[in-house]
Amino acid sequence: MGIQRLDISPLGRVEGDLDVRVDIDDGQVVNAWTHAELFRGFEVILRGKDPQAGLIVTPRVCGICGASHLTSAAWALDTAWKTEVPRNAILARNIGQIVETIQSIPRYFYGLFAIDLTNKKYQHSHFYQEACRRFAPFTGKSYEIGVTISSKPVEIYALFGGQWPHSSYMVPGGVMCAPTLTDVTRAWSILEYFRTNWLEPVWLGCSLERYEEIQTYEDFMNWLDENPNHANSDLGFYWRMGLDIGLHKYGQGLGKYVTWGYLPHEVKYQNPTVEGRNAAMIMKSGVYDSFSDTHVPMNHGFVRENTSHSWYNEGTGDVHPYDRETRPTQNNAKDFDNEYSWGTAVTHIDHGRLEAGPLARQLVAGGTHGETWQHYDGFILDAFKQMGGPSIHIRQLARVHEVVKLYRQAERCLREFRLNDDWYIKPKEQDGRGWGATEASRGALCHWIDIEGGKIKNYQIMAPSTWNIGPRDGEGKRGPIEEALIGTPIFDSTDPVEVGHVARSFDSCLVCTVHAHDAKTGEELARFRTA
Repeated sequence: MGIQRLDISPLGRVEGDLDVRVDIDDGQVVNAWTHAELFRGFEVILRGKDPQAGLIVTPRVCGICGASHLTSAAWALDTAWKTEVPRNAILARNIGQIVETIQSIPRYFYGLFAIDLTNKKYQHSHFYQEACRRFAPFTGKSYEIGVTISSKPVEIYALFGGQWPHSSYMVPGGVMCAPTLTDVTRAWSILEYFRTNWLEPVWLGCSLERYEEIQTYEDFMNWLDENPNHANSDLGFYWRMGLDIGLHKYGQGLGKYVTWGYLPHEVKYQNPTVEGRNAAMIMKSGVYDSFSDTHVPMNHGFVRENTSHSWYNEGTGDVHPYDRETRPTQNNAKDFDNEYSWGTAVTHIDHGRLEAGPLARQLVAGGTHGETWQHYDGFILDAFKQMGGPSIHIRQLARVHEVVKLYRQAERCLREFRLNDDWYIKPKEQDGRGWGATEASRGALCHWIDIEGGKIKNYQIMAPSTWNIGPRDGEGKRGPIEEALIGTPIFDSTDPVEVGHVARSFDSCLVCTVHAHDAKTGEELARFRTA
């Protein structure tokens, strides 16, 4: 039959406008292109503004991970201004980020990913009818409680940040809140509600303590068989069905991973510097190369962006974000041999293209690099190796595995507050360069700021999907999702649900990926039929 080409525009159930082109030969994807269709303007908007404008503007980059952008913006100014941040403020920043990520996990799993398990392709699986009962949109019993429960953790965010989303309570030198004992007690009760109404009875089918005993893939499989409540929990059911329908057999990707690390320790990072950051993170940074089975720390100095295949008038070289000036072109016609995306190709000068996200975080968590006190968890790394490497299925397991450890970190923050201590120390403004990084739910996020004459000279944002959705680089190498699509089996080209599986396993977020807006032409950009 020859090669069949599919253009999927837009790919549904991702944040923002993602288009995917795939070439199919003999029932498998043999080439792929991901192109980001949204251009919004945050780097351009912030140029020439007051340095603290990023605290207001960047949380609006995304309606689902604004706390992560706010965290990065605040730490970027802290490092530029050489501030002191009191321990209470670090804890308050951390809990805001933690609860935002916790809410994202069930919302993503039920609202974006698990719906695909009800696709007619799987009607011959003996899990299919139960999948429809659980995961069908709006009517599924687990869909309903999962989407509903996701609103609870961010009630804690509102206690500290005043609102969610788009709060700006994190500022250089601390936070603009001073919670009372009543606030902390309410936060505890909300956490308990989340645990007792969904996390334990619905998602795990067991106590947190029992799940935390899992250290290896063998432990996990034994846990599944140990009790019907485990096997029939949403986690157990998903894992068994995923194996049955083959989600562990494709979606591999690059095999190399990156995390900035996150959750700075409340004592070790009170005087934040770029150089001291890695040694002060509870969740450590790193790059994991599965081909050599090695872990190394991550350094922002090794990052480069390339716009060879992007709609920017910035040349074709690899540039560090400090040296990049965002210059969008007026012509965004798709030319898949040249420019075809508003995304950029991010590379590491030693390791090349890297995948960001929960899988990356958990593979790095299994490394023995870093400080001895930093968080270690070898479960996902062991599962990764036992299952023969990356796939859609292991990517999902890594994501949902995080919810328990993040829940424990939220408890720790509430336990460690000293309510009568400082929450803010006024900083001294100065010119200079700053860098702030964290891990959003979807992966590695960082902000670079260059302040000159009391104004923002340059501001650059590198979001998780900048890594994952980026087009080909200057050498023509595919980005992470493009590479993960290679080898994907396509059962029905009129309904390529498998392409959706791969792309959605990264929980792509296009509203974070590209950052400039509109030309005032009034031309129609796209037309979609919704019914």
